[in-house]
Amino acid sequence: MKEVVTIKEIARQLNVSPSTVSRALQNHPRISIQTREAIRALAEKLKYLPSTTARNLQRGKTGVIGVVLPKAGENFFADVINGVEELAFAHQFTVALYQSHDHFEREKQILNVLASNRVDGVLLSVAAETAQFDHIQELIDRQIPVVLFDRIPPNLAAHQVSCNIERGAYEATKWLAQRGYQRIAFLNGPHALVASEERYRGYITALLEEGLPVENALIKRVDLTTEDAFLKMNQLLNGETRPDAVLAFNEYVALDAMQACRLNGLSVNRDIAFVSFANIGWNKYLEHPPLASVEQHPQKIGYKAAEILLRVISGEIAPTDLQKIILEPELIIRG
Repeated sequence: MKEVVTIKEIARQLNVSPSTVSRALQNHPRISIQTREAIRALAEKLKYLPSTTARNLQRGKTGVIGVVLPKAGENFFADVINGVEELAFAHQFTVALYQSHDHFEREKQILNVLASNRVDGVLLSVAAETAQFDHIQELIDRQIPVVLFDRIPPNLAAHQVSCNIERGAYEATKWLAQRGYQRIAFLNGPHALVASEERYRGYITALLEEGLPVENALIKRVDLTTEDAFLKMNQLLNGETRPDAVLAFNEYVALDAMQACRLNGLSVNRDIAFVSFANIGWNKYLEHPPLASVEQHPQKIGYKAAEILLRVISGEIAPTDLQKIILEPELIIRG
């Protein structure tokens, strides 16, 4: 294995002090031009790479941002990560990725670890279980920049990036109603998520505009697990009035609900139509994907969230100058 060239090795070969080498590489005016040129020439010859960690520590920074999300395996969040890394790496920041797996306690532990390790900032999409947010406020109070994305808790003063979910739910429900569906059920997410309430408002508004009744029996909350999606879909199928269409919180909930229909002998999109959120690319390989899906632009969400965070870290944006970006959705028709 090739030895890593250090400042001390350059100093030894030129018979100068390590501090002189360090200052010369930073173009310090107290070091003569001749010495600076000699040090740079040798550093280039030896293929010396400066320590990012050491440089960041000198500036009181770590060069690390933490990204905390429910599940990296979900396509939506994988695309978010792509957007974050695109900008972070361009600015020489390391991304530390953590998954809460939708558990509140795990999320709390992760934020404690990130705070203890002095990360420069945190990008966070809260877990499905999270219903109290003191652990996030504590991070903000410790003056660690936080940008919330996609799953954003209510009444928390923080930078945030999201999609106009209410508009997406409205357009999806309206699309179903205008194609003749009369009993549109809704498999929504947990109460604690702002996005769940936004979906609910859009769904209700579209029903009322189309003259369709709001039936509480057709509205179910899902904790975003496969088991609960199966349970709630079966409740809809066994209710007094079976739905003829379903709006699902995301593609994963939709796929679980669709499987529940099949197990009950029903034909997906013939007996019951499905529309969802997230527009996952691999759905095109399914024989019967949801008829339509709300595109939320996850990669752009990740990029914009990282952009805000890096601007706060650099001092370009004051911590109290809260940024809020809402992207517009697009209803992608498949059927």
